[in-house]
Amino acid sequence: MKSALTGLFAFTFAVAANAAPAQTKPKAPAYTPLRPVADCLRTDRINEWHIVDDRTVTARTGPDRYLVKLQVACPRLSYGPPTLLFHSNRANQAVIPFSICGEAGESVRALGQPPCPIQSVRKIDKAEFDKLSAHASRSGSGANQPSKP
Repeated sequence: MKSALTGLFAFTFAVAANAAPAQTKPKAPAYTPLRPVADCLRTDRINEWHIVDDRTVTARTGPDRYLVKLQVACPRLSYGPPTLLFHSNRANQAVIPFSICGEAGESVRALGQPPCPIQSVRKIDKAEFDKLSAHASRSGSGANQPSKP
């Protein structure tokens, strides 16, 4: 009986040891902020923006172009007047006001609509910006961005 229990224990231990690596796969980080901070999207400098789809927005600040991905589908960005408002997170407002880097707590919203959380922000080249923006369901300028933190 003792050898049967020892064998069962050894078998159970072997199965558990083999299952552990499958459960500890490295996860992709929830947020990968744009760095250096000087490369972040400056919301007070937005010249134009485009809603590509429910989870994708492009924005241009002079010569710099950005791809903004949302955490979830956000169809309400297309509602109401053609205005998008980008909001940095509270922690960064004092340090890097008007900057969206793809960090937790950042959002974009249409006027009068609930905020849509931002998943990531990255710089893109003119060709990618033009290609994505050509399929935009809605576009606008940055004229409605706040000018004070």
